Amino acid sequence: MDDFLLFVAVGFAAQIVDGAIGMAYGLTATSVLVSMGTSPAVASASIHAAEVFTTGASGLAHWRVGNVDLRLVARLAIPGMIGGVAGALVASFLPLDIIKPLVSVYLLAMGAVILLRALRPREPQPTKQVGLLGLGGGFMDAVGGGGWGPLVASTLIGRGDTPRIAIGSTNAAEFFVTFAITIAFFAAIGLELWIVILGLIVGGVLAAPFAALITKKVPDRPLMIIVGALITLLSLRNLLLALGVG
Repeated sequence: MDDFLLFVAVGFAAQIVDGAIGMAYGLTATSVLVSMGTSPAVASASIHAAEVFTTGASGLAHWRVGNVDLRLVARLAIPGMIGGVAGALVASFLPLDIIKPLVSVYLLAMGAVILLRALRPREPQPTKQVGLLGLGGGFMDAVGGGGWGPLVASTLIGRGDTPRIAIGSTNAAEFFVTFAITIAFFAAIGLELWIVILGLIVGGVLAAPFAALITKKVPDRPLMIIVGALITLLSLRNLLLALGVG
């Protein structure tokens, strides 16, 4: 019961973050789980299994209010699923002493990306290779336990897409990518940590109404700075421990 309540708290906090800034559920939860000693592959598998529920609900909600471009969803989802499956297999079979520092470096970079987005908004830049964006986003999301939103949504908004369409379409595509990643992890290493998965789901469901309220009331930039700093610090700590420093 103590473990279950712990993961409920992790899921609650991660969903609050994701609901507030539209990204970083996986990054936040992965950073916490890896810092607790969970292997990157198990952390990513558990988080993606929970995210099947949260991304499905989010994508449906965005579609119902008109925030989804179905053609853009297809262009992101199909290569994203391919990249996600490849990333899950890499994360499952690479030795822990190799994958853990790599994941820590990736999370460190993603924390820096979130901080940069908060402190210095990007100017619109043309990005025509949406398929490659989906492929890379899916791969890194599976290997690192998160990052689809920061990579894909940020790039789409940066190239000049309407923010609500970029975020809504990214969320809708993420359901398919997350589902594919979960199936790949299930086939490769199984999903034995159901207490983690169930806790994350319950925490996320409980947090959803509060996250919506935060989204409406609290400015994005301060929250993004806090989240980016948290992920950066946790990842730096994990990297130093993986390298035997400290």
